[in-house]
Amino acid sequence: MKQILYVGSEAAPFAATGGLGDVLGSLPNEVASAGGDDVDVRVVLPLYGSVKEEFRREMKLEAEFKVQLAWRWVYCGIKSLSRGGVTWYFIDNESYFKREGGLYGHFDDGERFAFFCSAVMEMLRVLSFYPDILHANDWQSALTVIYAKRRYGLMPGYCDIKTIFTIHNIEYQGKYGFEILGDVFGLSAEDRSIVENDGCINLMKGAIQCCDLLTTVSPRYAGEIQSPEYAHGLEEIIRRNNYKLRGILNGIDYTSYNPKTDPALPVRYSSRTPEKKRENKIVFQKSMALPVDPDKPLFAMITRLAEHKGLDLVRAAIDRILSEDLQFVILGTGEYGYEQYLHGLESRYRDKVRSIILFDRELSRRIYAAADYFIMPSKSEPCGLSQMIASRYGAIPITRETGGLADSIHGYWEENGRLHGNGFTFANYSADELYDRVRAALGLYADQDKFRRFVTRVMRTDFSWEHSARQYLALYGVNI
Repeated sequence: MKQILYVGSEAAPFAATGGLGDVLGSLPNEVASAGGDDVDVRVVLPLYGSVKEEFRREMKLEAEFKVQLAWRWVYCGIKSLSRGGVTWYFIDNESYFKREGGLYGHFDDGERFAFFCSAVMEMLRVLSFYPDILHANDWQSALTVIYAKRRYGLMPGYCDIKTIFTIHNIEYQGKYGFEILGDVFGLSAEDRSIVENDGCINLMKGAIQCCDLLTTVSPRYAGEIQSPEYAHGLEEIIRRNNYKLRGILNGIDYTSYNPKTDPALPVRYSSRTPEKKRENKIVFQKSMALPVDPDKPLFAMITRLAEHKGLDLVRAAIDRILSEDLQFVILGTGEYGYEQYLHGLESRYRDKVRSIILFDRELSRRIYAAADYFIMPSKSEPCGLSQMIASRYGAIPITRETGGLADSIHGYWEENGRLHGNGFTFANYSADELYDRVRAALGLYADQDKFRRFVTRVMRTDFSWEHSARQYLALYGVNI
């Protein structure tokens, strides 16, 4: 039996802010299901104060001990629960993890996640659980890979652990000054070259250097991060380690994201009953005080409001887009300038635009269900889950051909009456090309018979975890 431990800073439904949380909330379950009796799958993450009481009631205390964090000793509790064939461990320290203001962005994030990684490594000894595979994710868990190689690599039990490090977003790397190399991270002067990049500590660089296998969340992105345009300064270290680099496209949780059963939707539907989607549009238009017209195409964006998500393209093209007979809704939070711009856009186009500056998961599902088209014109996108969720809910994606968007969405075309592709795509980072694809989408919408057939086709695109889970099992050395 292969023992696999996933290490990450978030996982749905316990604590999640984005794609990493969605992936770690579903991939381990799929691997456990596909691997059956051949795998023992476990996950470890921090016990944040935001974890709901309903989950806390299920937890049992596994151990309490002190973790050495450089020169100090810090309390650590290990709690666990079983869910979906997976054992979940939670690292408990209220000083570090019972915080107001979100999971990240605290003044001492370096110290918080150094503690987390140190606690994970000590947990293995305390529980006498030494996995065959330790699979760490993004910079917050990068130190587990570094410690496995540099601190624990010769110790009994630890020496046989193979490490995998997954880059979900290379933009966030865990950069710190060298004054805390020993004082916080507990690394020696001999370790400096392992983590040094561009004159500072770079935890992601250290994990890339130390891991046995390196993965990222789409094949296209695995190629892109070897170039300066996408690598945010890590292209050389990635190229030097590309012999161990793999790209595996993420999936989505088909149980959670299911318009046939989703409790957030006013009207539930499936690919067999796509006409019921119109009823969700009517309810949404009423709730947003938009003119109620189920025949008017509704375009949507659900995104973090940041330049690399393509907001500058949208801003450059939006007046031309809104000159067409359509409605547009955008949901998200982010950079203040974009938030203010979108408020102004709504005030200029009161009958066409709704800008909802919120993070609201239930509302996002209602928007997916109401929308006819989903715009995702990212400058870079490691994988992207929104285009997959939109497809599942029958909102046809309009995407730029980058990263996982290029691997998952393929442009619409027609031959001898047969429809091909599962969205509308454009290659260059160009407002003109975005507007052109919106126009093409409107052309399809004008032929309602073709449009309905294409919606059904899009909804039946398989973005489940099944194929990806099998690829990961092969990576772990499990034959199924």
